Amino acid sequence: MKLSARERILLTAHDLFYRDGIRATGIDKVIAESGVTKVTFYRHFPSKNALILAFLDYRHERWMTWFTEALARNGAKPGGGLIPIVPALAEWFNNPIYRGCAFINSVAEFGGTFPEVLAISAQHKRDMIAVVADLIPESERKAELANAVAIAIDGAIVRAQFETEPDQVLTSLEIIMHALN
Repeated sequence: MKLSARERILLTAHDLFYRDGIRATGIDKVIAESGVTKVTFYRHFPSKNALILAFLDYRHERWMTWFTEALARNGAKPGGGLIPIVPALAEWFNNPIYRGCAFINSVAEFGGTFPEVLAISAQHKRDMIAVVADLIPESERKAELANAVAIAIDGAIVRAQFETEPDQVLTSLEIIMHALN
């Protein structure tokens, strides 16, 4: 299947931004690696900021789909508990191209200088929390617990970025999930 120019640009930007960082990746590199002209690039994305926002939207959809499917592959069921989170994240952490959370990384790169990045990242985290909340049995503290789990997940994601082997991170996360389950 032949991809459209827009899709090639977006997929190329996705891979480069995730691998090398957004600020470190210039538009000329995206253009060269996607095989489009500057005119074609700017027809689809009038600025690098527009491409960054499209990248984050794309990454959100892609990651959320993967996360829900990975949880299901590992036995997750509504109200069934938090344990499937650990093997799901193990799939991601053990991927050779793992570079952490694109949203955490983007917020770290831009801070408050690009408010739209903060907004998209916050929405991504809210959507992740909603998926996590679905795993938790009904209780008065379900929302608080889902937020606590999300913080543990984010901590594990960051820690897995600089550990040579994610096993210790996953073991620690498993202890947390059992304690909160």
